[in-house]
Amino acid sequence: MPIFIDRRLNPKDKSLGNRQRFLRRAREELKRSIRDRIRTGRIAEADREYAVPMPEKGTGEPSFNDARNSGRRQHILPGNKSFSPGDLIPKPGQGGGAGSSSPGDTVSEDDFRFVLSREEVLDLFFEDLELPDMVKLNLKEILAFKSQRAGFATTGSPTNINVARTMRNSHGRRIALRRPKQADVDAIAGQIAALDSQPASAATRLRVADLRKEFERLERRRKRIAYVDPIDIRFNRFDPRPLPNASAVMFCLMDVSGSMGEREKDLAKRFFVLLHLFLKRRY
Repeated sequence: MPIFIDRRLNPKDKSLGNRQRFLRRAREELKRSIRDRIRTGRIAEADREYAVPMPEKGTGEPSFNDARNSGRRQHILPGNKSFSPGDLIPKPGQGGGAGSSSPGDTVSEDDFRFVLSREEVLDLFFEDLELPDMVKLNLKEILAFKSQRAGFATTGSPTNINVARTMRNSHGRRIALRRPKQADVDAIAGQIAALDSQPASAATRLRVADLRKEFERLERRRKRIAYVDPIDIRFNRFDPRPLPNASAVMFCLMDVSGSMGEREKDLAKRFFVLLHLFLKRRY
């Protein structure tokens, strides 16, 4: 059986594995919180990041406990000095016991907040909303063109010269054609100057003549092989990219009369949210 190991790097300060497990465990609580936010919040803020306050019951994890209805148990119960068997315990006065509640009796919220990204909010919101097949309508649009980088070109405007790519091509061509380096030419010139300062002799004159021939050969080769040739020049290429240039205005009208119940208002607001998200994605 093959074993797959996920070696993708986690984002900064996040753990994808723990995050996915928590989303699966607290999915119902997150969906309820998103529905409440859609019902009470603004339509334009429906697809933004959302910090969900998690109640105490939403963060509960399964645990192992002893079965109280099976097994052999022995208890040692200490006695007390206030009551005896058969005594009646008086009821607490008014206001007694109202300051605290046992764990699990009421829904309380702690300081734990879980931040959902925009994609996670939309996934949870659209999870139970199976939309019917919609007819795709082409709205009247005016196409506008925007320049977009599309590699390099051998011709273009001088303002679009790519210096880095031009010098890269020039360096490769000079290496391939073995253009003499300036350091080699300067070294030969230094040797000639050093020999000229020494006393003249037959060997010195012969050595100087050979160095001068080599110097002239290197100079001729440097002149034939240019430092930057026209074939090295590259320009930034831009292609026009068509963009839809249209404006959309959204008016949301809701009937708030007595005929609109909470369910009808919730459905109307969901429809407005869907329309707003569609227009925002398209424009």
